[in-house]
Amino acid sequence: MRAVVQRVVSAEVTSRAVGESEARRVGHIGPGMCVFVGVTHSDNAKSAQKLAAKLFGLRIFNDADGVMNLGAQEVGGEFLVVSQFTLYGDTRRGRRPSWTAAAQPEHAEPLVDHVVDELRSLGVIVQTGRFRTEMVVDLVNDGPVTLVIDV
Repeated sequence: MRAVVQRVVSAEVTSRAVGESEARRVGHIGPGMCVFVGVTHSDNAKSAQKLAAKLFGLRIFNDADGVMNLGAQEVGGEFLVVSQFTLYGDTRRGRRPSWTAAAQPEHAEPLVDHVVDELRSLGVIVQTGRFRTEMVVDLVNDGPVTLVIDV
């Protein structure tokens, strides 16, 4: 699994599924982490658990001395988790990305849900996007702090 993590002041996601006339807000958070999650073919429940544990323990929030030394749970941070198959886009050849490394939705959706469930079981607030819809993510990056995590 691959995640792009951004420390945010706030973030929200709106979604519009095929057949819906208007987008609606489906997730929003205050200070915390906006996490874009991509799944590849070899990922499994263990990968999802490992990613959730990494996100939960990630110390990217400032302590009293201004040092990134605190995790989301220590600062009351929330999570917005949004699936994003394009994280496995391959742009090494040509100008059009290849998506062959991205898992099919039937494989990816339960694993993204598993990451969300694991985070919630650890006691943090988690909001999500909607799988298989067009989504627009609005966020205010704090820092800016952006990390790429591969598990």
